[in-house]
Amino acid sequence: MREGHQGTGPGAITPDGCAVELYSRLPVGAEPDIVAAAVPEGARILELGSGVGRMTHPLLERGFTVTAVDESAEMLEHVRGARTICSPIEDLDLGESFDVVMLASFLVHTGEAEVRRGLLRTCARHVAADGCVLIQREGEDYHTNVPRERVDPSGFTVRIVSAEPVGDGVNEVYAEYEFPDAVWTQTFRARPLTKEQFEEALGEAGLRVDRYLTEDGMWVRAIPVS
Repeated sequence: MREGHQGTGPGAITPDGCAVELYSRLPVGAEPDIVAAAVPEGARILELGSGVGRMTHPLLERGFTVTAVDESAEMLEHVRGARTICSPIEDLDLGESFDVVMLASFLVHTGEAEVRRGLLRTCARHVAADGCVLIQREGEDYHTNVPRERVDPSGFTVRIVSAEPVGDGVNEVYAEYEFPDAVWTQTFRARPLTKEQFEEALGEAGLRVDRYLTEDGMWVRAIPVS
């Protein structure tokens, strides 16, 4: 288990506190459409932190070729139709490049600055010179609008119960997912990043913002610095 991370509930729990069964139940939302609108048709995508394939499978259905990377073998067992690689993202070096590298699930907000640098270096190492990196950021009020909850149309409730400072600009976030037949919790550490801090972190890795893909600024298309 990664420091500051834990999870409870039925089934396997990954090193960052994610429950495999929980993520196999979560709906995908609009993310595959956001990705598809930002990249060339039929692109080769390296998906970093794929989990159970919640986004992998819709992207495959849209005609993309996906290489799915996750540090949890239990997560990858659920992925179908894609090449899978079990590895921590920050250690990955495949010796090949991709049209698109995708870093979703707010992973760029990891509490450990050196891990974040490793994640972004992996993105830069694997993106083609004329390719792009798609990154999902936290919303502006993610750490301040707490507690909050959302009832999903499919019938479960997700709550962000607390976000408490633990030092060095990092918060420990506690979340609950309540289904009619099961409850999961996750505790993880996350670092809020202003737009300026985020763009500075990209620059350190040799990337720069091409454009923000959504009005809330949560999805970003970055490109290698030429």
